[in-house]
Amino acid sequence: MIHEFEQKVYYADTDAYGVVWHGAYLRWLEMGRVLWCEQMGHNLSDLKAADILLPVVNLNVRYKASARLDDEIIILTWIEKFNNLSVTFKQAIKSKETGKTFIEATVDVVAINNDGKLYRKMPAVLVEVFEKALKCPASV
Repeated sequence: MIHEFEQKVYYADTDAYGVVWHGAYLRWLEMGRVLWCEQMGHNLSDLKAADILLPVVNLNVRYKASARLDDEIIILTWIEKFNNLSVTFKQAIKSKETGKTFIEATVDVVAINNDGKLYRKMPAVLVEVFEKALKCPASV
């Protein structure tokens, strides 16, 4: 299952060279993962109330091209793999107009409790969601 949303590039997203600042992409990736979870029925505030947090433990971003001011971009998010201890999100940011890929990212997330202790196994409420998502093939 792929989650997709659109975003306009604003002046605050760019750097002195007039291209999107590299850190702005990370904010959009985070938004994509949060919206993906909400699409699957899990609000992160509700998960926190249930003693489940989902921190990023590994982030790999490949910058392929630069988005620019006023570009309309599409952020795509899906599950690449799940192994009961962690889940790997695959994400891409593309031009809405041309389909050109600006970045590709792989993000590993684990589950911890509110005290920061790692769950040895992903909580059952999330296992069901991640397994369901893997059954819906992603084609980008």
